[in-house]
Amino acid sequence: MALLVAIGFITAVAAAIRSTWSPCGQSVLSQITPFGERARGHRFGATATWYILGALVGGASLGIVAAALAAGVAALDLSTAARLGLVAVLALLGALVDAHLLGFGPPFIRRQLNEDWLPQYRPWVYGAGFGWQIGSAFSTYVMTAAVFLLVGVAALTASPLVALVVCVLFALVRGLAVLLAVRCQTPDALVAFFRRFVALGPASRSFAIAAQVGVAIVAAGAAWGAVRAAVVAVGTGATVLAARVRPTPAASS
Repeated sequence: MALLVAIGFITAVAAAIRSTWSPCGQSVLSQITPFGERARGHRFGATATWYILGALVGGASLGIVAAALAAGVAALDLSTAARLGLVAVLALLGALVDAHLLGFGPPFIRRQLNEDWLPQYRPWVYGAGFGWQIGSAFSTYVMTAAVFLLVGVAALTASPLVALVVCVLFALVRGLAVLLAVRCQTPDALVAFFRRFVALGPASRSFAIAAQVGVAIVAAGAAWGAVRAAVVAVGTGATVLAARVRPTPAASS
């Protein structure tokens, strides 16, 4: 059980980090900034707080669904080894999907945040509203199969409480990303920040794939033993190498 919990936390963080490079994540970083909020007559700290709170509520909304699934898994009374085996399979599939080696891959759910909210609504409305959509994971662009793996792992913990916590952790990391732009006090500073941020996009993709590869290997080892885990390691290692040389399809907004 402890291993499944750890895997859930790792998956949540990896999925959240990669998701920051979605068009929606970039929109938030470019629009909810200290100088941007000043121009609208608002305080960045207050708007960012509403955004993070909204993300947490969104994560809790996803967590309720995951908790219900976890209760269903608990009713099936699957062994820990069986659940870890399923996690290994799901993680391997996730890595293959992210590497676009199955003929398809992210981004999924190509829905952008509505930036028209910014001039129309109060900061607590667009802050909390954007945050909820980001934190609920499936309301906007999905940039990695690790988001789907997140729900699968949460359910396979067979603990509704753990499933809820895993989803809220994902939302917390996604929500806190708004603070990356906290030092961007001028347009020039924001442009410089985005140059560095965009340049790290391919690395974030590789990180998400590597995280899923790691989850697959660890879960396979715990479920099936070292020999089969070694087979998974070789196969997933090839996945990482293939992903490094295969370009990522552009995500259109």
